[in-house]
Amino acid sequence: MNQLKVISFNGKLVTDSREVAEMVGKSHDQLMRSIRKYVEYLTSAKMQTSEFFVSSTYKDSKNESRPCFLITKKGCDMVANKMTGEKGVLFTAEYVTRFEEMEKQQPKILSDKEQLMASMKLSIEHNEKIEQHDERITNLEETMRIDGAQEHTLNKKGKKVVMEALGGKSSPAYKSMAFKVFSAFWRDFKNHFEIPRYGDLPKKQFEEGLRFIGMWQPSTSLKIEIDETNNQQTLEGVI
Repeated sequence: MNQLKVISFNGKLVTDSREVAEMVGKSHDQLMRSIRKYVEYLTSAKMQTSEFFVSSTYKDSKNESRPCFLITKKGCDMVANKMTGEKGVLFTAEYVTRFEEMEKQQPKILSDKEQLMASMKLSIEHNEKIEQHDERITNLEETMRIDGAQEHTLNKKGKKVVMEALGGKSSPAYKSMAFKVFSAFWRDFKNHFEIPRYGDLPKKQFEEGLRFIGMWQPSTSLKIEIDETNNQQTLEGVI
């Protein structure tokens, strides 16, 4: 007995009616008549005939188109049920074996519910990945520090504010108190943002850092000391 060939057609596993005819010892025309009768019964009962038999064609030796059927496992069941004796048993054993072998090789066909569940699972996993990605971005934004250019900008603006508070670069206070006032300024800056050095300012707080520098003023006691230093030097110059 030849091995039955099972193929995939439009998502269904099927075999050719010519091969089935050869295996059950009938002419192809005889089997076709039987199948057409089965299709007629199924149609009358308003059943899906494609679940059993699919109308098809093949090319004969003259390259002419001839009718045939592609038979599903259910269709083979129907054909086998009409058979008795050795041929019926052997045919049943053969088609059951071949269909099972192909089913193992075929990707699992999911039901509508299974497809919905699989789609939902993929959607959830996708959303989780997006959330994890967003979380990583958020963490990166939280931990990222200002770059060199931003650090330079803060330093430059800080110097300008301190020099103005001292009364300018030529002022007596600048000459004698610059280090003290600069230290006070950066100490206030670091205390405000709770960082060990101004270069550790989080990138997302850069604009706030600029605003702090623009609004900074020496403490009252330090301002009095600056004024006294500048006034004292001025008086000494007059005397």
